[in-house]
Amino acid sequence: MAGIVVVFDFDKTIIECDSDNWVVDELGATDLFNQLLPTMPWNSLMDTMMKELRSQGKTIEDTAEVLKRIPIHPRVVPAIKAAHALGCDLRILSDANLFFIETILKHLGLEEYFSEINTNPSYVDEEGSLRISPYCDFTNSPHGCSLCPPNMCKSVILERIQTSVSTEGKKRLIYLGDGSGDYCPSLKLKEGDFVMPRKNFPLFDLICKNPLLIKAGIHEWTDGEELEQILLNLINSISIEENAQFLSADCKLQTISVEALPQALPVQQ
Repeated sequence: MAGIVVVFDFDKTIIECDSDNWVVDELGATDLFNQLLPTMPWNSLMDTMMKELRSQGKTIEDTAEVLKRIPIHPRVVPAIKAAHALGCDLRILSDANLFFIETILKHLGLEEYFSEINTNPSYVDEEGSLRISPYCDFTNSPHGCSLCPPNMCKSVILERIQTSVSTEGKKRLIYLGDGSGDYCPSLKLKEGDFVMPRKNFPLFDLICKNPLLIKAGIHEWTDGEELEQILLNLINSISIEENAQFLSADCKLQTISVEALPQALPVQQ
């Protein structure tokens, strides 16, 4: 099972809601957010909102406390820990930001379970405001993908993951997601991989329009309980399949006839 890489989206996949909306709502800035939403890309809007919240007296500690209250299904943490214990390489691919994700993972005791977090960079500036940058500099180096938001094309990141893990001998990917931004990387998955779209969310709806475009096996889930059950079943099924291939390829057992075995010596009286 060391050959399995599990790639998780974060918002509405690991956690139950969108972390950006959660912070904005909990810190009382929903009206301003909705007012500005039509005027700029989402990622740029969140950077603006964090500066505005700081000007209103909200601190980075306030933001962290809000993030620690974010809802999560009780079976998701055990699922992540079980997949890690089975030897899987776990990674996050999210259009949230690093501070939000790391704060939540640390609160849940999960930070050491992920080998990589791919998301929008963030840092606290000299004024104490959380600044959120786009993963991709869409002004100077646009990614050119019409399916994805300007700040991040997840398939670019997934293809890098595919290339890096192939050199490590890791062969199979399981991708879990919910949003429209997870559709583009799902198209890059290969035969033998699996995609787990959250049922009745945008990724699931996009896949259902033409499932033949997806080369990977498709296994939808509705909540954390199904996420845990389906994910661990897939990991176990891959393990059984890989072990069977190993035995057939590398353990060429030969049948030895009984007559060819040395005869037992008679016991001396």
